[in-house]
Amino acid sequence: MTRTALVAGAAGFLGSHLVDRLLRDGWAVVGLDNLSTGRRSNLNPARGHTRFRFQRVDLSRPAKIPPADLVFQLASPASPPRYQEDPIGTLAVNSIGTGQLLERAYRDSARFVLASTSEVYGDPEVVPQPEAYWGHVNPIGVRSCYDEGKRYAEALTMAWHRQRGLDVRIARIFNTYGPRMALDDGRVISTFLRQALTGSPLTVHGEGTQTRSYCYVDDMVDGLVRLANVPTVAGPVNLGNPRGEMSVLGVAELIRRLTRSHSKIVFLPRTRDDPERRRPDIRRARTLLRWSPRTPLRAGLVRTARYVRTELTSPASHSVLPAG
Repeated sequence: MTRTALVAGAAGFLGSHLVDRLLRDGWAVVGLDNLSTGRRSNLNPARGHTRFRFQRVDLSRPAKIPPADLVFQLASPASPPRYQEDPIGTLAVNSIGTGQLLERAYRDSARFVLASTSEVYGDPEVVPQPEAYWGHVNPIGVRSCYDEGKRYAEALTMAWHRQRGLDVRIARIFNTYGPRMALDDGRVISTFLRQALTGSPLTVHGEGTQTRSYCYVDDMVDGLVRLANVPTVAGPVNLGNPRGEMSVLGVAELIRRLTRSHSKIVFLPRTRDDPERRRPDIRRARTLLRWSPRTPLRAGLVRTARYVRTELTSPASHSVLPAG
C-alpha cells in the first residue's frame, strides 16, 4: 500500500522541491499551502501526477487537515520582507499551524518533521553553530516574528515528543538557494541574480562583511528526506553547507562575474538585527544521516541563474521589488 506524505508549505521554494522528491521516491503526496508566499507554478511538475493532490489551506487558522503517514511542516514565510510584512501571520502559522499538524501526526501515529531554521541562533556568538548552542536572539526585534516563531515551534514539537511520545524530527535549515526562489524574496542570491541580469546595481547592505553559508536546494531536500527516514533522532539537526560560507560582498562579486554583468555594487545602510556570521556545524548530520552537501556554490549559482533568466523573460513572470 502506498504511504502518504503531507507537505505543509508545498507551493513554496523548498516545499515544492520536496514534493517532487517524495513523488520520485514513491510516496503519495498531499500538498497544503495558503499561497500567500508560495506559487502555484512551483507545483507544475507535480500537478499532473496521479499520486499528488493539492489543498489550499490557511494553517494560521483552524483547518481540516487530511491524514498522513509522514508530516512535513514547512508552512511559514521565510524571507525577511515577507515575514516582516505579516509578523502576526508568521507567528500564527508557526504556533497554531505547527500545533494542528502535530495533532494530526499524533492521531495518525505519523512521523513529524519540522523545518526550523538557522535563525533560531540569532546573531550568533559561536561560529560554527552547533545544535547545542542556545542562540543570541533579540525577542522583540523586527526579525523576531520568524526567529521566535521557529523557536516556539521547536519547543512545541519537543513537548509533543516528551509528553505524548510523538516521533519527531527537527531540521535547522541554513541558507538555501536554487530554482523556484521568488525573485522578490529579498534574500541575497535571488536579489543579486535579478539585479545582475537586469543591469541594476547590486545592493549590499552595510559593508558586506556579514557571511552566510549557501546550500543548493537539491542537497537540502536530500538532507530533509534522510532526516525523515532515519530510525531515531534525538533533538535538532543542522542542515547547511559549512563549505559554502561567503561574505555578502563576495557573493555579489561572484554573481557579477558568473553573469558577466556590468552592474555596479552599491552600499546601503545595514538592516536591523542582521546576523554577522552564519556557518553550520553539521557533524550530527554527517554521523546520523550520512549527509553533507555535494553541490559547489559556483555550479549551483549557474543553475539558479539559468532559472532566473527564464523567469525574467517569461510573460507570466511575477512582479518583483524595485532594485534596492
